Amino acid sequence: MGNGAMQVIVRNAMADAGFEKGMYSAHSLRHSFATHLLDQGIDLHTIKALPGHSRIETTMVYLHLQECKRAALVSPFDHLNPQCHVNKD
Repeated sequence: MGNGAMQVIVRNAMADAGFEKGMYSAHSLRHSFATHLLDQGIDLHTIKALPGHSRIETTMVYLHLQECKRAALVSPFDHLNPQCHVNKD
């Protein structure tokens, strides 16, 4: 299926669903698909291959959406139990 045919199908489906014209596109679906894969922990190189990106930099655009997840990360050092460490002095 060509890119133009996909755009027509998505445009018609969005109109049938009652969305405003131009609100979503085939590109929106590609972007959402890649973002959801990233959310599921799929690596960038796998995501890069699925939509046919030729450069990893194109796929890396999706990383900006992960900022809230990065902010919630806890360092493994924060989970260390200080009572388990023996001071050898």
